[in-house]
Amino acid sequence: MEFAVTNPSNCLISLKPSTRAKPLKNLFTVKCYASPDGVASGVVERPWKISDARLVLEDGSIWKAKSFGARGTQVGEVVFNTSLTGYQEILTDPSYAGQFVLMTNPHIGNTGVNFDDEESNQCFLAGLVIRSLSISTSNWRCTEALGDYLAARNIMGIYDVDTRAITRRLRQDGSLIGVLSTEESKTDKELLEMSHSWDIVGVDLISGVSCTAPYEWVDKTKPEWDFNTNGGGEVYRVVAYDFGIKHNILRRLASHGCKITVVPSKWPALETLKMKPDGVLFSNGPGDPSAVPYAVEMVKEILGKVPVFGICMGHQLLGQALGGKTFKMKFGHHGGNHPVRNIRGSRVEISAQNHNYAVDPASLPEGVEVTHINLNDGSCAGLAYAQLNIMSLQYHPEASPGPHDSDTGNSLSLSLSLSWPFHFCA
Repeated sequence: MEFAVTNPSNCLISLKPSTRAKPLKNLFTVKCYASPDGVASGVVERPWKISDARLVLEDGSIWKAKSFGARGTQVGEVVFNTSLTGYQEILTDPSYAGQFVLMTNPHIGNTGVNFDDEESNQCFLAGLVIRSLSISTSNWRCTEALGDYLAARNIMGIYDVDTRAITRRLRQDGSLIGVLSTEESKTDKELLEMSHSWDIVGVDLISGVSCTAPYEWVDKTKPEWDFNTNGGGEVYRVVAYDFGIKHNILRRLASHGCKITVVPSKWPALETLKMKPDGVLFSNGPGDPSAVPYAVEMVKEILGKVPVFGICMGHQLLGQALGGKTFKMKFGHHGGNHPVRNIRGSRVEISAQNHNYAVDPASLPEGVEVTHINLNDGSCAGLAYAQLNIMSLQYHPEASPGPHDSDTGNSLSLSLSLSWPFHFCA
């Protein structure tokens, strides 16, 4: 066996098994060969990828990295996610629209991707930032490598970047606008100016991720993955507003006996009430709830006429519809390991969360009950208002990806999966 590589002096280095050390078959001797004119022949390319991308943050810091997936230039808000697994669900979560997701878990891509784990029909995030991209995949469900998956969906990704240092900066300074680029023609100054000229606050991101027409959802959680079900139970007719809804929210509803009609974010409240639903779900979604006043007004028109339930964006819209205020958090909650205290149930649940905004409980009117509190920072994680048949959560009870603590069958921690308010308040 013989290998040839190039050394700095343009000599070819030949590596051959040593004939002297017979007991050790893997020892090598090294010999150099050069052409008569001093120029090496048969030079091979470097067997590793060099840095070809930059992440420029609005604070002026520049992070060199290696690209995978799509190429080009993209701007977005940089947030970090502390989940250890489930990167494909994160990629297809519409709530990440307009954001670069930085994974704090260093090893990403080792299980590849598959179509069963998608939470929507496309990737909505601006880009993916990781420490180490797996060079191989090893999972029986894998159908495609992560890099190929992102390239086909025109999503940029970078790796070999110090994600720990960026995460510490985000925790210290808060979420930052960044520009990701593989274009050498663009200077660092130009990229920095782009980061200063773009803002995610006040932008309606819901309209770009919502469905365009109503449709019926019938798929349930597959039997091999169904960890909790009511065995068919009573059937509830539910209208689900799509502000960026995840497939597993709909699957959990269907598994617990709900007949679901999904409607666009701007679907008139009057049309919803004409359907005579047992309950209305206001889903998760991306961005600033204050940027979608039309959604707040629609929620107001439905309150008191039918039981309602909100998740994440839906929770924030309910807070505003009740007269409360929302605010942008320093760096938000993104991950599958957030402890939440269920005040009613006197228990702690580990939850999956993905949001940059929160409801200010001090701004809510009298009678609105805070039912859940995030134990990391004390923020409001759940509301209930019995007078109007309202319940909402600032986390993902379907937990995809994440723990299943909130799907336990306990009526005080979202029993009957997401159909709790429809059963409890009807």
